[in-house]
Amino acid sequence: MRATTTRSVVTGGAGFIGSHLVELLLQRGDQVIVLDDLSTGTVSNLAAVADHPGLEMHQGSVTDPAAVRGATRGADRVFHLAAAVGAHLLVDFPLSSLRTNVHGTEVVLEAARETGAEVLLASTSELHSKSTADRLAEDADRILGSRVLSRWTYATAKSIDEAFAHAYWTELGLPVTITRLFNTCGPRQTGRHGMVVPRLVGQALRGGPLTVYGDGRQTRCFSYVGDVVPAMVALAENKHSKGQAFDLGGAEEVSMLELADRILAVTGSTSPVVLVPYEEACSAGYEDARRRVPDNTRSHDLVGYVPSTPLDTMIRRVAESLTTPGNESPTPAMAEMPAS
Repeated sequence: MRATTTRSVVTGGAGFIGSHLVELLLQRGDQVIVLDDLSTGTVSNLAAVADHPGLEMHQGSVTDPAAVRGATRGADRVFHLAAAVGAHLLVDFPLSSLRTNVHGTEVVLEAARETGAEVLLASTSELHSKSTADRLAEDADRILGSRVLSRWTYATAKSIDEAFAHAYWTELGLPVTITRLFNTCGPRQTGRHGMVVPRLVGQALRGGPLTVYGDGRQTRCFSYVGDVVPAMVALAENKHSKGQAFDLGGAEEVSMLELADRILAVTGSTSPVVLVPYEEACSAGYEDARRRVPDNTRSHDLVGYVPSTPLDTMIRRVAESLTTPGNESPTPAMAEMPAS
């Protein structure tokens, strides 16, 4: 326990990653204020700590300056995780997604500046869009998808988020750390918003076909929420992290077909794997990225980040979470969205 209690704000704290972060901060002795509009998060994600005396819940949007100021008043630090996420939101509602992801971040940064809080901004590997480089280091060149495809709206918005954060650091002196997350998965994540691991696990558990989009050869490196969240806190607390971005991703590159086979093996499912063309599975305006491989060197060197949880363990824990009462696997209609 630290000598003085740290007041930490977590925007999006009722979401998948945010709820794990809230639990860790409470375990460490922080007073934690959650700001979440519950558009994609749920209070059930915080059920394990609902009665914790150090938890304070605010329902509101990061686009509302009054709500953000109320939550951040007296804060020592802000973990900004709130964002419009998921393929269907980004493709079907690009305008509202832009407003949440861009304007919301500006509101949070300005509120933090006013109260004197440090900020950790959760960013994404989506910034790299279509790059297929062997290792996507933090300063790697970006290969952007077409501006007319709303699939890349999220990448555009998060790149602006990072630009805002860096400008607040360089011009106004606001201590900001950026973490770029690569396909984080784990308990409490569902396929409802298109995330591929819980989507395929849910299909396997239901005994239906595992639908893999395109040719199935697109690759990702999945990281476990239990590895990523402690690294986020360590980076937030390291004085040398300010003004920099840090990759936090997995170590094993797998294709979507390989992922489907691993899920079948772990769950014991006999479901078939079916390839579905993008034009049949996706909304207009969707385009996939062929490869996403992080370079964790910078985060490892500064805070010792090592993605140590094996993929099969991640799959098993997602399956256990999806079969927990109240968090069952989503219906096919909810699950059928592509995801990176």
